[in-house]
Amino acid sequence: MLSLMLSAQYAEKSSSLNQEGALRLAKEANAEAQKIDKKVSVAVLNNSGVVLLLLKGDNVGPHNTEASRRKAYTSFSTKNASWDLMNNAAKSTDARNLNTLPELLLLGGGMPIFKDGDLIGSIGISGGGSGENDHNIAKKTVENLGFKISK
Repeated sequence: MLSLMLSAQYAEKSSSLNQEGALRLAKEANAEAQKIDKKVSVAVLNNSGVVLLLLKGDNVGPHNTEASRRKAYTSFSTKNASWDLMNNAAKSTDARNLNTLPELLLLGGGMPIFKDGDLIGSIGISGGGSGENDHNIAKKTVENLGFKISK
C-alpha cells in the first residue's frame, strides 16, 4: 500500500482525447462550417500534442491542412485560442516575436480542449474564409460537444 501511495506522487493523472473523440470533433467542425457555407480542414491533437486526426477539407487549399495542424499545436502549446494569442501578440512588443517560432501559427482557428480542468487536446480549423470564422467554428465545435476552451 505504501509503495502505491509513493508511486502516485511521481505519476501524472492523464485524460486525453481518443480517436473516437477526434472523429466526433471533425464531424462537428464540418457541421459548423456548413452552417456558413464553408468547407474546412481539421486537425485534432491529444494531450501530448500528438496528431490524432488531420483531415483536408474538400476543395480547400492544400496549405490549409498544415495550417490547421499548426493552429491546433499553437493552442495546445500555449493553452489559449490562437485567435486570442494573435490579438495579444499584436498589442505587445514582447510577444510579437512569437510568430518567429517555427511551429506556432498566430491565426484564428486553434482551440485548446479542456475537460474537468485538464488540457485533453486541441483542435485546429483552417479554410473557413477568415481567421475569425475559423476561430468561431473551433470554439462552437468544442463547446457543442460539452468540452471547455479554458480551465
